[in-house]
Amino acid sequence: MYQRSPTLLSLALAVALILSACGSATTPLTEPTQAQMPGTQSTPAAAIENLRGTLTVSGAFALYPMMTVWADEFTKLHADVQFDVQGGGAGKGMTDTLAGAVDIGMISRKIKPEEVAQGAFWVAVAKDAVFPVISTKNPVLADLAVKGIKQDTFHKIFVTEEIKTWGEVVGNPAIKDELHVYTRSDSAGAADQWSLFSGGKVQADIQGIGVNGEPALVDTVGKDPLGIGFSNLNSAFDSSSGRLVPGIAVPPMDINANGQADANEYYQSKDEAVKAISDGTYPTPPSRFENLATKGKPRGLVLAFINWILTDGQQYLDQAGYVKLTPEQQAESLAKLK
Repeated sequence: MYQRSPTLLSLALAVALILSACGSATTPLTEPTQAQMPGTQSTPAAAIENLRGTLTVSGAFALYPMMTVWADEFTKLHADVQFDVQGGGAGKGMTDTLAGAVDIGMISRKIKPEEVAQGAFWVAVAKDAVFPVISTKNPVLADLAVKGIKQDTFHKIFVTEEIKTWGEVVGNPAIKDELHVYTRSDSAGAADQWSLFSGGKVQADIQGIGVNGEPALVDTVGKDPLGIGFSNLNSAFDSSSGRLVPGIAVPPMDINANGQADANEYYQSKDEAVKAISDGTYPTPPSRFENLATKGKPRGLVLAFINWILTDGQQYLDQAGYVKLTPEQQAESLAKLK
């Protein structure tokens, strides 16, 4: 009877082990060591080899444009990594994450204690803001450009519904055009932030006509001369031109309540809005951190990607119209991942 020699048998076993370790094209590798982590001083992200798999992401419309940029740039470094990125709102992102339906949820609001209790882990990755939006055909647009809108007025429009007409907004009782107030019908981080700014506590405190999804809300307000709503930075401003989306105006916010719209309270371009968020002129809320959430602490490919976002990936925020984390905020998020 023919017997394999010990040398041939050992070689065959070694080959089998190597092949089994390679896995399929859609199976993430095991967790990299700290020395291999993207963004660490020892090894840049581009030097990590053999990252592969598919990352699924869903959630906030506010972070969706930035996530597509990050996905494209990461794929350039790691050709065997694919992405499936979908919007749907912060509520969907968290629901999908906790259900294990996606690897990463995009959450444009604070993470709730009950979500943490269910296993949600999160880190801040960027900053942006929510802005009031009206139609460029609004009958009192010229008055608003001079006077702005006070925070208390937003409270009376969106929360208590005490203000019913555009004449009341600008202090001219002769103007009887009624307000058409719009909000989000789906669970949204933007709505949470706008509620907090307007004197509410949660999204449900905002009154108005519910519209499903950020794009639909912006479109609805733009087509209604009497409409008012709210929008994420990158939905109000065009990503290519940096100007306001056609049909949409961002009314000045009289942040210091001096009865007039100061130059640093009137944003007609994305650059002006981003500067106000960066230097703290624009209030928090409605400015806010954009977060990424996972079910439990991330590992493997998910961890490698989030580490890259917090290091090399920060360079793409400016050009996409988002605000970078400060070095201190960046270090805090990276420390949570260790």
